[in-house]
Amino acid sequence: MPFEGEIDSATDADYNGKARLVLGISGSPRLASTNFVVRAALRRAEEHHHLKTQYFSVAGKAIGFCAHCDYCVRTRAGCIIRDDVQLLYPSMIEADAWIVGSPVYQGNISAQTKALLDRCRALSARNPHVLRNKIGGAIAVGGDRSGGQEPANQTILGFYIINEMIPVGGGAFGANLGGSVWSRDKGAEGAELDSEGLKSVYKMVDRLAHMLSTLKNDGNGSNRP
Repeated sequence: MPFEGEIDSATDADYNGKARLVLGISGSPRLASTNFVVRAALRRAEEHHHLKTQYFSVAGKAIGFCAHCDYCVRTRAGCIIRDDVQLLYPSMIEADAWIVGSPVYQGNISAQTKALLDRCRALSARNPHVLRNKIGGAIAVGGDRSGGQEPANQTILGFYIINEMIPVGGGAFGANLGGSVWSRDKGAEGAELDSEGLKSVYKMVDRLAHMLSTLKNDGNGSNRP
């Protein structure tokens, strides 16, 4: 499902007869460094791996917090909160891979990112295996070089594990848990200057694309190794 004004399309890649879609999510309330880095990750997926991409930003969106009301569990009718997260659910289900990027706030992910992940309970309440074997990558952007990027990435990767997704990092030597970027609190300009941080993002994207290329579709909408 396209998000008006926020769709990035690439040439269709075809692995085992199906074009692969990577969903990029920026969990920053601002259109600044995290927005820049997630878009850079999607460009890497498009230009180097010929994957289709879709982008969603929480900036300017109404994002409610999960109150654990259990409406989704009782009814299996989705989330009772009717806000902009409803726009994202179809793409979360459709995408073969996710890249979730968050700014680092107080040493971990932003409240908006956490709210999005918590609200996925409505998806699993309807089908506990709905996200099974999707590939997941993480990006954390901090104003300090060591501002909490690794704990933030671990939080995102933990969400993937809980939901039966396949988490990926970028491998040893520089991108262990995913992308880790230092913005120097200078927004997109600062993030762009962090060549080492961007290298970690690209390594994670390359690993994510490699994992996608090894999977085949079983014909029932779920990926199997």
